[in-house]
Amino acid sequence: MPHHQQKGISHLDEVYATLSVENKRLFRRIFQYSVGEGTLVPPLEMLPWIETQFGSVEAVTHQRITKVYNRITGEGALFNSLRAKRPISAKEHLGSLAHLIDESIRIKEPLDDPLTRTPEDTFGRIRGEYSISCANIAKYDIHHGMLILNEHNPLHFSWEQFHDILQVASQWLEAAHRTDPQAKYPFFMWNCLWRAGASMIHSHTQVLLGRDAHYAKVEALRRHAWTYRRLYRSDYFQDLYRVHEALGLGFEKQGVHIMVYLTPTKEREILLLGDRFDRSYWEMVHMMLLCFRDVIKSISFNLGIALPPLAPVREDWSRFPVVARLVDRGELTSRSSDIGTMELYATTVVAADPFDEAQLIMKYMLKR
Repeated sequence: MPHHQQKGISHLDEVYATLSVENKRLFRRIFQYSVGEGTLVPPLEMLPWIETQFGSVEAVTHQRITKVYNRITGEGALFNSLRAKRPISAKEHLGSLAHLIDESIRIKEPLDDPLTRTPEDTFGRIRGEYSISCANIAKYDIHHGMLILNEHNPLHFSWEQFHDILQVASQWLEAAHRTDPQAKYPFFMWNCLWRAGASMIHSHTQVLLGRDAHYAKVEALRRHAWTYRRLYRSDYFQDLYRVHEALGLGFEKQGVHIMVYLTPTKEREILLLGDRFDRSYWEMVHMMLLCFRDVIKSISFNLGIALPPLAPVREDWSRFPVVARLVDRGELTSRSSDIGTMELYATTVVAADPFDEAQLIMKYMLKR
């Protein structure tokens, strides 16, 4: 597995030059990129502040911008080398934020008492050792459940608790499918804290089972992979992993392919591809969550896991893996949103350098 400790996303052209002929061919098949320079002229009065904030005036007046586009899926990202060099600052807020979350325990939420303050599905509640299901009071879809952990603080999650909540999720999907055999398309999600869209602090995840077709972005990914296979007689997900591994952005553990994604939805997006939604896969997702919390210092995040249909459908889902996507949502104390007009209507703008993140994640994951 190659390592590019000395090169980051702002030098993607130099990293690309080190790839083998075959890996360059695969890279060009899936991605296109450019590296350019953005320039500006600051007033003299700003120079002391720039030097203090960014280390040098040159770093600001000549900024390397890397643009990456996924030709297959249409995803893209703009990386600014200046922004990527900024230190991760969440660590200094961990203490105060932990206090804030602990203080919130005094404020009673419906999830603190699920049996009397949350509705249940028509097929009843699914109960685990550490978690219990309820029906979402304001549904995304016809079949939309919430899985409530018996732990208020969402940053306090053990392997036993995470394993239990995924077992409950699997049982909920089976129960919903039995109730409605036409519902076949499963999706699991976790919005951790308010930056990630959670309306309540108490630990909870969500699970959905759709009818007619999978959720739009999952179905789009399936179509892109199907088209890729027809065009190139090759598996998109395997080739995507091979490119990331060659760049030093991907590795395998317990049969799960893990990538620091080159065209992320937002900061520090990780992809985990597995053959089955089983204990081994759950362990890797849990380990990555621990890495996010303890190493990356990500306190608020979104986790989505797309699964193939539970029963036969008309579309071709062969060779489609279990796909987990995990993304950092930034500082809980920030008053600005991490998503603006660029992300909504143009392309993602990213501050974190995936090569830096990959080194941290690999060091953590591969030593465990």
